[in-house]
Amino acid sequence: MSQRRKVAASQGKRAALENDGGEDVSFTQPTSSQLQRARDNFTSVQVDHKAAEVVQFILIKDQKKIPIRRTDIAKHIVKEYRAVYQDIMVRVGLIFERVFGMELVEIDTKSHTYILINKLEPTTEEPLSLNPKIGLLFVVLSVIFMKGGVIKEAVLKNTLKKLRVDFEERHDEFGDVKKLITEEFLRQKYLEYTRVPHTDPPEFEFRWGIRAEKEVSKLKIIELVGQLHNQDPQIWTQQYREATSQSSQSSQRS
Repeated sequence: MSQRRKVAASQGKRAALENDGGEDVSFTQPTSSQLQRARDNFTSVQVDHKAAEVVQFILIKDQKKIPIRRTDIAKHIVKEYRAVYQDIMVRVGLIFERVFGMELVEIDTKSHTYILINKLEPTTEEPLSLNPKIGLLFVVLSVIFMKGGVIKEAVLKNTLKKLRVDFEERHDEFGDVKKLITEEFLRQKYLEYTRVPHTDPPEFEFRWGIRAEKEVSKLKIIELVGQLHNQDPQIWTQQYREATSQSSQSSQRS
């Protein structure tokens, strides 16, 4: 191999590594003529079948609540149907909405990643009667919301300790608490975990992640907090205003 080819190959590999999880550069949009030819080549039944395969793929991937990339859908499922990818995804979205009551949301238009939204609204009678990890997630999200949308890691640790959940120790129901909160919930986009600039030793803080913003009802959370404290939720003026605003926007979209 010539030196020029070696350099080009090296640059290509480096670019691929740097792009891992970043911009989706491998997927090219078809021209209008290519799209029309593809639509002529594939019947509606074939496209429906492929859409059903994509739905199954996403449902399996969503078990871990990790965002799903367009490149993975195209590579593993869509394959030779790439030119009609958008047609397929329109049908996929309709299937999730009409059959499963869920919504497929593109959370990053640069890397083209999706998450599957399922409204996580606990009942008022049994607010945490979901699986234990979801119960812990609601506690963390509630603390963040009621503290103004962002909290230091130390605050969360102290709050959990009052509930007899040690951030640094293994829990009978939650397992590795620190790993669950700072890794699993992050990957799932329920939380954001960032270092506070110019802190030494380093300090970290938590915010709601994009999945939480789209899935979790703030109005439900503040109602639950009101029940726990035997208070009218409206006494937390700022949080109640934010919660009712989110609820109103959700109603308008639906």
